[in-house]
Amino acid sequence: MTEPAPIAATKTHRGENFPVASHLIHPRHRGTILAFYRFARAADDIADHPTLAEADKLARLDRLEETLLGNSESAAEALPLRAALAERGLSPRHAQDLLTAFRMDVTKRRYRDWDDLIHYCSYSAMPVGRFVLDVHGEDRGTWPASDALCAALQVINHLQDCGADYRRLDRVYVPLDALARTGADVEALGADAASPALRQCLLSLVPPTADLLRQAEPLAPQVADWRLGLEIAVIQRLAETLTGILGRRDPLSQRVHLGTAGALRVGLRGIVEGLYRRLPRPGARRVRTT
Repeated sequence: MTEPAPIAATKTHRGENFPVASHLIHPRHRGTILAFYRFARAADDIADHPTLAEADKLARLDRLEETLLGNSESAAEALPLRAALAERGLSPRHAQDLLTAFRMDVTKRRYRDWDDLIHYCSYSAMPVGRFVLDVHGEDRGTWPASDALCAALQVINHLQDCGADYRRLDRVYVPLDALARTGADVEALGADAASPALRQCLLSLVPPTADLLRQAEPLAPQVADWRLGLEIAVIQRLAETLTGILGRRDPLSQRVHLGTAGALRVGLRGIVEGLYRRLPRPGARRVRTT
């Protein structure tokens, strides 16, 4: 039986809004994290493919999982992660959870309310943070703050790309009840600029996103690995900045991403803040210096 041709990758980790295994991460962990990212990228490219039939997308995602679990060799994109997990003695659970989210992307195009969206984030975003923490051997007590940060990052991406997601894929992550409260409709996402009703709806999603980021604040100093802590501090600061931009700009007609220079400035501020928060305090436990 002929295997389907692989789908060309749409971008690399350097094209993401937030750092993915930057050089702040210790070299011994970067390869494993990048293998996880490339697996996720391959699954994302399948789910977002504009012409593949739904059944074909689901079959390809199934092949990724079968290869990941060692039951097949048909999905080459899963082999590096399978090898990395075996080498480090890590579970495939987080990657499997991501595949659940990508299957949802194929079959579900609308989200009822905020809780419905966060349920999606529990598969699409939270496993990423949990995986990175597991790679570093962090205590699972760090998971709640990590979950909040990852969910916030996912919502930020959804708000930034709400127009493109609707126009390209008829996919709407803006909760339907939020649209209804302001009198906006889904079709408004296809316009060149947000209507007053849609703008009010999008603005209403900024405070709960900011609240997730407040819940995530303890994470950077909480993790034991100081290099990971600095990476998290950078991501936290970038997310807070982008949330502020979303509160001021229309994602349908204005740029709501940071340019290279802006991201660098915000990232450096995050590093400084992260270092300060990790200064020894009287009675505080020592952290690892790996």
